[in-house]
Amino acid sequence: MVITLAGSNSFALRIRLRELVDEFVKEHGELALERIDGEEVQPQVIVDALQNLPFLATSKMVVVRGLGQNKQAAENIEQIISAAVYETDLILYEPQMDKRTAYFKTLKSKTQLEEFNELDARGLASWLVDEAAKRGGKLSASDAAYIVERLGANQTLLSNELDKLIAYEPKITLDSIELLTEPLPQSKVFDLLDAAFGGRKTRALQLYEEQRAQKVEPQAILAMIAWQLQLLAVTKYADGRATATIAKDLGMSPYPISKAARLAHSLSDAKLKKMVDFAFNIDWQSKTSTLDLDEALRTYIVSL
Repeated sequence: MVITLAGSNSFALRIRLRELVDEFVKEHGELALERIDGEEVQPQVIVDALQNLPFLATSKMVVVRGLGQNKQAAENIEQIISAAVYETDLILYEPQMDKRTAYFKTLKSKTQLEEFNELDARGLASWLVDEAAKRGGKLSASDAAYIVERLGANQTLLSNELDKLIAYEPKITLDSIELLTEPLPQSKVFDLLDAAFGGRKTRALQLYEEQRAQKVEPQAILAMIAWQLQLLAVTKYADGRATATIAKDLGMSPYPISKAARLAHSLSDAKLKKMVDFAFNIDWQSKTSTLDLDEALRTYIVSL
């Protein structure tokens, strides 16, 4: 059996690799498992590992990580695959792989390819609902969506927070979510901009004060605003490209891109330019004068 695990979703990749390894080790033991860092290894080393069974073992699993980064080994991938005899399982772990290469095309045609890509907001919410059930909890779709909105798209973080919520009370509620989880500053700054653009100035200022009360410095808030403005500009001038394509080009999760896209549609070119210029001037003045950055940011929020 030769399996390729590929994709940008590092959390899902790790979980799947652990499943395969644990199942094999449970039946054949740790001594029958060999892990190889494929980025610098000689192809013959992998071939030898695949063809040499451990003492008294009837099967073997070889896990090779990052082989696609090794040009010499990638060019000899067909030889490596053919060396995986009947008694040997080969797992190729490829978190970063260019699908345009001959290496990827060979893996796609000659191995069992399993791809795990980043989930968007809807996919993450659905995953949370399913995971809650698997872990003995209960989570509604609406509350799952709120968790993603509150905590962001980091699947490892979401998994850890889900365990915490279930340990507190198997039936997860909005109250327990707000009691036990801390919203990410980036999420709150996006909410702040969303409120400001929607004319909800009181709410926007309240969100700003909440960040300051949590000891988030004005410079950090300005940096997060700049990051959000960048996403707004990228999505506004993306010429109709899909969210997933933009996210891939930027090396990001689709989640913040999709949020920015919804907001960008409501902005005119002139307004977006004015927002960027205003933020730039605040940043420049904060570094070249005695500007009160707190007050400047409050004025900026109201001006939106």
